[in-house]
Amino acid sequence: MMVPHNGDFLAKRGTTEQDVLNIVMNAGDDGVIQSELWKTITADSREGSRAILRLERKKLIQRKKELFDGRWTYRVSAKRRIPTVETIIAIPCSFCDFENRCSEAGTVSPNKCNKITFWLNNLAINNSE
Repeated sequence: MMVPHNGDFLAKRGTTEQDVLNIVMNAGDDGVIQSELWKTITADSREGSRAILRLERKKLIQRKKELFDGRWTYRVSAKRRIPTVETIIAIPCSFCDFENRCSEAGTVSPNKCNKITFWLNNLAINNSE
């Protein structure tokens, strides 16, 4: 049996995690059933489960137990969403009248901006739900 070069092992491991994360993020708000995930990626369930546990420890995904086709499994969903044009447009700085004068040392500063503070607070509240 050939032992993989350390770099090859890490590359494969990273690829599996990245593959899982990409699929889960692209699944949207509904997420994906873990047992269905194995059919999509080239990893076996053992390798895939390890990738999911690592991603869960990194707080990139979450798992919720669910009964699917008469069997208990997990629904895996991303904790972060892929940015869309709408989310970028929603940033108050995008169309701010003071953008050209805004800097940390300027009279207009992101540290003192009520619009950005309000937007960030709403973002934090929505992400905690």
